[in-house]
Amino acid sequence: MDTVYNELIRPAAELVAGFRDVLAEYSPSCLVTDAQRRRGAIGGLLPVTPKDRVAGPALTVELAVDDLVDCMPVLARAKPGDVIVLACHGVTRTAMWGGLMSTLSLKAGVAAGIVDGAIRDVDEIRDLGFPVWYRSTVPRPSPTAVHDRTEPVRVNVPIVVDGQVINPGDLVVADENGIAVVPADQAEVVLAQTKVQIGKERVIREKIASGATVTELLAEFGHL
Repeated sequence: MDTVYNELIRPAAELVAGFRDVLAEYSPSCLVTDAQRRRGAIGGLLPVTPKDRVAGPALTVELAVDDLVDCMPVLARAKPGDVIVLACHGVTRTAMWGGLMSTLSLKAGVAAGIVDGAIRDVDEIRDLGFPVWYRSTVPRPSPTAVHDRTEPVRVNVPIVVDGQVINPGDLVVADENGIAVVPADQAEVVLAQTKVQIGKERVIREKIASGATVTELLAEFGHL
């Protein structure tokens, strides 16, 4: 695999802020997925701390499936608010994120890490309060990290996690339910649709509290 370092084109700040506002609602990743008619959902990755939730542009990292190298140098390309997404292809025999990576990310202002693979130092990450989503845990670091190798790696290229394509700069919204991916060129429309979904759910909750039946709700809303 060739080594590639592309610059990240980030969405407008007001769009990112709009998706961060959604984090105040119940199940933000579900709201965004519903707004996209079920598209963009990633499951199987859980946060170190269930209360963690994040929204921000994806800084994508593609690693070779048979050569998972130390990717700490990508931090030099991150900006505050970025979400670093590592495509480790679900490989869980070595940890690709840990306490030191979390500490450095926190100091760099990175919003979160998403690892389609294994991590380690979960206790340290939890105490740091840095949000990380992961597929598994294992004490063993990448053998290439021991030899200070950082290539081959492809930064800010399209990656695939759980069958979902993530392009650099796409918006990711993550919580304990999973991860929602919003294509950058659709972010404005999806944000508007998400706000509609939030309003709809509030109305439904109010009607339930007022005694509305399932039959009445289905007749009005079609589905819940």
